[in-house]
Amino acid sequence: MFDVVLPFWISIAVLSVSQGLAVALAGTLRIQRLTPLAGRLWALIPPLSVLAFVFVARAAEAASAQGLTYLALIAVPLLAALDLGWLARGARPLRATLVLLLFALAWADRGGLVGEAAALLLTGLSCVALGTLLAAVTPARWLAGGIVAMALADTALVVSDLLQRPNNSLNAAHPAAGLPRLQSAVFGSAVMGYGDLFIAGVLGGLLAARLGRSAQLRAAGLTVLLALCFDLLFFLVNELPATVPVALTLVLVALRRRRLSALRPRAPEQPVAAAPGRGAPLVR
Repeated sequence: MFDVVLPFWISIAVLSVSQGLAVALAGTLRIQRLTPLAGRLWALIPPLSVLAFVFVARAAEAASAQGLTYLALIAVPLLAALDLGWLARGARPLRATLVLLLFALAWADRGGLVGEAAALLLTGLSCVALGTLLAAVTPARWLAGGIVAMALADTALVVSDLLQRPNNSLNAAHPAAGLPRLQSAVFGSAVMGYGDLFIAGVLGGLLAARLGRSAQLRAAGLTVLLALCFDLLFFLVNELPATVPVALTLVLVALRRRRLSALRPRAPEQPVAAAPGRGAPLVR
């Protein structure tokens, strides 16, 4: 529809804002049937998703990339529908049908800004759904550790130049019949990996479940600010781990809460009664 080539700085800024929106849109999920599934091991999913992608993709580069593009073609719309219909704040089953419109736009205008925006929205919504589900079954501290571990693994892979080749193969892969590529976030002249939006959805789900809406929205704004500042490093390098601003947001939120907790006045300690004839306090 619109074959406009956006400058890189605008393109990457849109993707960075999308990370903040993924943090802001995550909802909360409290279903008793999910309780038996809860456990610490779910926290391994964020860091392992990065490591598994690199090593599997390098082992079978073309086949893995092509397989992932078809997996995303099926899973992303389904997860986006799940988010709009049931998981997101204000979700309604009827809203899940919006996925059909977004998919049609992404298919009809593949390579255009409208199509790329529709595909980006589908990908972001699927990440929000995954983040909400993961936060519902993972202890908060362990999930926070998983977010930080994912950013560290991503940074190590980018610095060691192990991530660029699998990413290039994945970005070049596309399904048949001109169907949209949903395995990564593309807008204008910038590309962001699926994991970069996924980690934002996980942070949003964690904050929504543990700290509430106001803290979630503040963290979303902070994520955008840090991501835009982080983007300035593109003047020096060609590839950056976009998971870092999200993990840094989590660290800053945790430090602020610790500081506020330390400044909060505590109630005076109540005197403990002593046992008759003894100076030691009673143990109750």
